[in-house]
Formats: sequence, structure tokens, C-alpha cells
Amino acid sequence: MSPTTFSLQALIRPNIWRLKPYRCARDDYSEGVLLDANENAMGPAVPSTDSPAGLSDDLLARYPDPYQRDLKSRLAAWRGLPDSDHVFLGVGSDEVIDLVMRVCCTPATDKILICPPTYGMYTVSADINDVGVVRVPLLGADRDFAVDVDAVLAALQADPSIKVVFLCSPGNPTGSYLREADVRRVLDFEGWSGLVVVDEAYIDFVRPAPAGEPAKRSAAALVPVYPNLLVSQTFSKSFGMAGVRLGVAYAQPDLIAVLSKTKAPYNISNPTALLGLAAMSPAGLSRFADHLAALNEQRDRLLRELPSLPRAGRILGTSDANFVLVEVLDDKGNPCNATAKALYSTLAETHKVVVRFRGAEPGCTGALRVTVGTPAEMDTFLAKWRLYFESV
Repeated sequence: MSPTTFSLQALIRPNIWRLKPYRCARDDYSEGVLLDANENAMGPAVPSTDSPAGLSDDLLARYPDPYQRDLKSRLAAWRGLPDSDHVFLGVGSDEVIDLVMRVCCTPATDKILICPPTYGMYTVSADINDVGVVRVPLLGADRDFAVDVDAVLAALQADPSIKVVFLCSPGNPTGSYLREADVRRVLDFEGWSGLVVVDEAYIDFVRPAPAGEPAKRSAAALVPVYPNLLVSQTFSKSFGMAGVRLGVAYAQPDLIAVLSKTKAPYNISNPTALLGLAAMSPAGLSRFADHLAALNEQRDRLLRELPSLPRAGRILGTSDANFVLVEVLDDKGNPCNATAKALYSTLAETHKVVVRFRGAEPGCTGALRVTVGTPAEMDTFLAKWRLYFESV
């Protein structure tokens, strides 16, 4: 069960509880002759011949539904949650991260806890909101970048100003799925009364657990049990919709209500909502599954072929995302940032193959993060890596 010390009333900043949300025109009426919102009755400036399919003049000219219950209901059902009251929609998951800090953390007073190496936007959002950051590193590559739960709990007990813990699962850049038992230990901890955010941008890429080990699943399954849990997801990765900027949060209704009254009134545009609904349709989910299978096949190929490349070292993490984190070795067989940077730069500047250098992250010396691409893109990447080391 959730910790008896948790109280949403105590966690959320008093000014947020006092906040009277902006009441928008569509809160009252959404049909008829709408002369209440100062919209342009003549319609959009976009020529109808240039408007994307499905986007009528009315959808572009009118303010969107501030609630998006249809899309939320489909997402709730898909993740096995009771109803749309358990779902929040944001402008990417970054809006969710920012809103959580704004409602939970008093500037210049409160803190968040993160477990590096991890997603960089937690720190960026904390800096913007003048929120302190406590860092408890993951256990390292030899432990599959698992959470150091004992160290996390000790930090939480020692510092009551920590209001939010961010756990990235699967991690970025580690690609490691965090064990549900470890997440539950943080959720169950009685020595602290804050919120746990499990950031699951890559959750749909998680590989099946080995035989005899607990199944891997989304932490959204824990939402009905834990009022101190928020699960963040996105359409940017497994749905292939990074250009749309649509993020999702799952939590119990009281916390969702707080986020909903704090957000901008029309944060999800009509085009975004329309595309989200299309992705969640039976045809959209079928295409989602096909693309996921194809990407996982190419990920498995990378995991097979990378170790045979010259100067390729260990595959780091559990590779439960749409990327692989791999060490680059020097001529003595040691992970080396200089060698990795040289390979990274040559791939990008000479061959127009762009990967990500991650060697500056804790426990990632000499590491490149390689996003899984199409078969042709993987052919090119593997060939250009091999060519680089054959020519130096």
C-alpha cells in the first residue's frame, strides 16, 4: 500500500490550492453561433488546398476542447485505468515535468531528486523553476544502471525539502528498465511524503523479462494503488509522433485535477488531438504495433552486430528502448571519450550519420547512443563505423 505519510493536500503548494483556474469560453458552450471567444469567424488564413487532410476550417479557427475526454478515455482504456479522470495531456512530456515541479516545489526552497545518468530536462526544468536538485547516481553499468534504492531512501529521509523523485524507466541514456520492486520500495517508503514520477517515454520498447524473472510492465498498472505516483509517457517515441508534441500523464484523479487546473487552458491543439485520436484508433494501433516490431528487429540486429565492429566495447544497460548505448575503445581496449568523440564527429561531418556522444554522463565513459533506424540506416551506420576504424 502507499505510505501513510503521503498527503496530496500537504504536497501541493498552498497557492496552487487557492488558484482559481482560467475559465475559458468552451467551459460553458461549444455549439451554436459562437460569439463568445473572439475567434476569427472568417476562418483560417491557410488555403484550403494546403490544409492537411481532416483539418477543417472550423477545427483551425475555433479554440480546441480544453478537456479532450475522448482521447483521454482511449488512453485510459489502453493502459488499463478506469477512466479519463486518470489521464492528463501535455505539450510533450516536458510540460508534465515542468507542471509537476510548479505545483509541488516552492522556488528557492524545495528540491527534486534524480538518478544520473538520466534525462537532462529534469535539471533544466528545476533550474528554470529555481528548484534544487539532489543527485543519487544509478548503480552503474555492471549493475545494469539499477536504482540505488538504499541511497535514494537515505537521501529522502535526510532532506524533507525533496518533494519529487524522478525515475526514468527505461532510462535515457541507459536504456535500462527499472525493476518494479525497486520502484515500489520508493513508493512504499514511510520516511518521506513526496511524489514519485516514473518517466516512461520508452516503455513500449521494453523487451520481455528472462524466464524466471518478474514480468516487465508499465508503472501505470500501479496508479490505482499509489496516490503518490505519476507516470509520464509520450507519443514521440513508440508512436513516431515527435513533431506533434503530445505527452501523457497517468495518476489518481485528485492529482490529475491539480495539473488540469494549473495548465494553460488550451494546451492541446485541435490538430494535435486529431492526430492523437487517429493514432489510438484500431488502424493506428495496428500500425503502431507493426512499426514497433520492425524497430525491435533492428535493435536486435544492432545488439548482434555491434560487438563485432572494430573498437566496439560493451553494450551498456538493458537496451529496453529504441536505442543502444555502446562503448568505444581506444587502441589499448579501454573505453575512451577522445576516441568516441572522434568517431562521433567523423560520422556526422564526413558521412552525415548522426549519433549522440554520451561519454560525459556518469558511468558512460566512451559511450555513444545510437538510435534504432530503418534497415538502410542501420546498414549505413554499421558500414561507416567499420570504415572509420579501418582508415585511422
